[in-house]
Amino acid sequence: MFAITGGAAAADRPKEGVEADASTRQVAITSSFTGTEILVFGTVENSVQPSPEAGTYDIIVVVEGMPSPVVVREKSRVAGIWINTSSLPFASVPSYYAIASTRPIDEIADRALLDANQIGFDHVHMAHARDVDVDAATVQSFKDALIRLKEAQGVYVRRDFGVTFIGRSLFRATISLPPNVPVGPLTARVYLFKEGKLLGQYQSRVMLQREGIERFIHNFAISQPLAYGIVTVLLAAAAGLTAAFAFRKPA
Repeated sequence: MFAITGGAAAADRPKEGVEADASTRQVAITSSFTGTEILVFGTVENSVQPSPEAGTYDIIVVVEGMPSPVVVREKSRVAGIWINTSSLPFASVPSYYAIASTRPIDEIADRALLDANQIGFDHVHMAHARDVDVDAATVQSFKDALIRLKEAQGVYVRRDFGVTFIGRSLFRATISLPPNVPVGPLTARVYLFKEGKLLGQYQSRVMLQREGIERFIHNFAISQPLAYGIVTVLLAAAAGLTAAFAFRKPA
């Protein structure tokens, strides 16, 4: 007699999913802001992982800022002087992009899946301006340069082993926000993978908001641009006169 076991049990097993959140939903940006860290944590629902080290699941955490237009310029040496010789405008580029994962993302999923979900520097859609006629190789070259510049500025961050399991289902990742992080909403996304398949994802928001004198000056500049300009000129003139009198030699 032959029998097949386990099929029904697998079919009846609850579907795995992911629940996650950030340690804070709001970060105050003041004149003394020197950067901070946010903790992204969560759990795998209906986990079948026997231990934290088993590697049954992979987690990718992405924290992304609002998209904005960017112009990338290439410098070349002409007659011994470095000058801008070409440029390419991008219509939409994440202002901040941090990614942490249990291991390198190319080992977690194939390129098509990463492209479809825009996971990773090489897979984020960065559209160049439509009125610029350039070939794909040139676009890729400028995109690579843009990513390098953003990494050097600290606003593009990648940690291949930045997500750790602290239990059969619990995981965590620490995301660093540098002092120059663009102010605005951040979107935190958590992806759950198993054997190269995307099982689920979760999304939350973190708001970066100016506070104190920074917020007053920003709101004043936006709501009263003319008055802000006049005040700025008067303050500059006052500072110049003060410096002139302070360093004036006695007769």
